[in-house]
Amino acid sequence: MKKLLLITTLASVLTLPTWVNAADYKIDTSGAHASVNFKVSHLGYSFIQGRFNTFSGNFSFDANNVEASKVAVSIDTSSLDSNHAERDKHLRSADFINASKFSTATFVSNKVVKNADGSLAISGDLTLHGVTKNITLQTQFIGEGSDPWGGYRAGFEATTRLQLKDFGITVMGASSYVDMDLHVEGIKQ
Repeated sequence: MKKLLLITTLASVLTLPTWVNAADYKIDTSGAHASVNFKVSHLGYSFIQGRFNTFSGNFSFDANNVEASKVAVSIDTSSLDSNHAERDKHLRSADFINASKFSTATFVSNKVVKNADGSLAISGDLTLHGVTKNITLQTQFIGEGSDPWGGYRAGFEATTRLQLKDFGITVMGASSYVDMDLHVEGIKQ
């Protein structure tokens, strides 16, 4: 009987999915420990930088099995902020991201690969301006550990370049792309 119990227990453990050790995190936007930033060329002479002030998301991560990680983020496009009210009004208009019609942008991962240098390539579907395209976020794991408030956190930074025409967004002047820079700190749930 003991032998049967031991074999059954061992078989159960061996058949558990590999994601059992993955932890679920909520992106810490209320504590301002995350940001979604952008940089776009202005007429080829300089760069305009900005951010989206309102977004939410979550991710699942296990440092021992990064390929099983998952990410989902939702961005309020009307929260675009380039530190210039008139420009922001124009960027939110139908001339560019059309925030009144396409009020939300989403990213949902479908593949995570650990690169030889330890960085991650997180691929997934980005829906922006009513168009869904697969993109890849070049990602660095910053670290994880206990915080001073009794929680547990994990942090990442990621970059990607989006071609505006791929999402049906008007190209103006020399600006055919936007560089995205993301900083994410999640609180273990």
